[in-house]
Amino acid sequence: MWTTTSGLSGRPLRLSITFAAVVGFSLFGYNQGMMAGILSGTEFTANFPILAMPDDATASQKHYIDVIRGAVTSCYELGCFFGALFSMFYGDRLGRTRLICMGASILILGALITTLCFTGKWEVGQFVIGRVVSGVGNGLNTATIPVWQSECSGAHNRGFLVCFEGAMIAGGTFIAYWVVFGLSYVPESVQWRFPVALQIFFALIVAGGALMLPDSPSWFVKRGLDKEACEVLGKLKGTSPDSDEVLRDFNFLKQDVESSKNTQSNWKTVFTFGKTQEFQRLLIGCSGQFFQQFTGCNAAIYYSTLLFEEHLHMEKELSLIMGGVFATVYALATIPSFFMIERVGRRNLYLIGFLGQGLSFVITFACLIKESEQNSKGAAVGIFLFIVFFAFTLLPLPWIYPPEINPLRTRTIGASASTCTNWICNFAVVMFTPLFAGQSPWGVYLFFALFNFLGVIFGFFFYVETAGRELEEIDIVYAKAHVEGKMPWKVAKDLPKLSFEEITQQSRELGLDTNDHGVHEKSELGLTSASDSDQKPEELPERQ
Repeated sequence: MWTTTSGLSGRPLRLSITFAAVVGFSLFGYNQGMMAGILSGTEFTANFPILAMPDDATASQKHYIDVIRGAVTSCYELGCFFGALFSMFYGDRLGRTRLICMGASILILGALITTLCFTGKWEVGQFVIGRVVSGVGNGLNTATIPVWQSECSGAHNRGFLVCFEGAMIAGGTFIAYWVVFGLSYVPESVQWRFPVALQIFFALIVAGGALMLPDSPSWFVKRGLDKEACEVLGKLKGTSPDSDEVLRDFNFLKQDVESSKNTQSNWKTVFTFGKTQEFQRLLIGCSGQFFQQFTGCNAAIYYSTLLFEEHLHMEKELSLIMGGVFATVYALATIPSFFMIERVGRRNLYLIGFLGQGLSFVITFACLIKESEQNSKGAAVGIFLFIVFFAFTLLPLPWIYPPEINPLRTRTIGASASTCTNWICNFAVVMFTPLFAGQSPWGVYLFFALFNFLGVIFGFFFYVETAGRELEEIDIVYAKAHVEGKMPWKVAKDLPKLSFEEITQQSRELGLDTNDHGVHEKSELGLTSASDSDQKPEELPERQ
């Protein structure tokens, strides 16, 4: 089976998994930055004349070109959506590394189709097909990589690692913008073909990592491969497979899997409601991805260069430079999230992000109402302020929050549903932004500003603070809120952090099934019971 570690163990193995994971996520950001740059490139518009905006274009011509630009750009997100759907239904069956390797291979195929498309006959169709195929591969990866990395990491650094993945989205955008700018002086089709082809380099690293590194211990346990699970756990911890530490963690994983088997997660389970509020929590997890898109992030990232050139009336070269500076600020602004995600908390960062982003776009739309050179500078300031707030708040948060807010038995469905929400909303926003901006350059920013302020209201009343809590505590928060008739965020604010013994006690008092909802009674499992903690995988009783 897929237990190879390429001779690595301990910290080097964990770092290798992290490296492969963050390179995979950088492809997400790379595509955003790449399209933002090449859409306005001279060679790209020469090879794809249907996408070129003539200086003397009529209103109907502008509308038609905006539709085509939106379709060519957003078709990638549509592919990502279907890739994420496939991962939802077949992810557990195929395994993490298999799915990642498949995703990287599909992405490479799509990048080849896009890079090698010949111009002069149905060139836009070829380009779109390549982008859709690449999107399917990226959708598989973005839905699977965070699961693989978190299942191979310790609980103490999962939040940091997901923030690191978010930073690499911005890092990929940064690389793409400057690659496109550097090649903008080349008077050949390599000006746009090379940035598209460069995705293949990153995808090869991801595919290689998936082939050379092990699948997660959790997946092996789910498939009943207990010996392989212990072998990988031992390698990750740099110790022998039969050590006490490995056997203790193995028993925790086994109990997790057995408790989730008792209530097989499916869509019917999501609608059971009750004390643990599965449906409400699934919607809250999805809302983060919804607001991430409809507050304007990809409208700013994908079309920043076009916005600088066409709506802020900058020269083409200056707009490309500003796009590169924009990507640099974006990447640097992710750094505070590493330190704030645990100290400030998820809920507070959401509220800070919504408010800051909304006020930033108020500046932009107010400056664009009456066009002038001075006002254009003010509008650019608003766009830059927006990306700063977005980078350390709503960039990482929607990827961290769904696995934390959803209960164990619907956690896989909840996380997958939020990823699908991201891609379908991403598609919608990237599709309509050029149309909206073409009709009203300032109206599109007012639209996004209003969604940000709506996010402040929604977040205040519905987002529960999860930082510093065990995942099992969130079940108790929602159960107490249901029983006492209070808002969950108020219960979470007043409830002190609980020990595992207190979690078990309160779960019983509230009438929660401890096996059903993931309270493992860790004090009794592997800590005080020698018969459990010392039990080796080959000695475990056969489960039906």
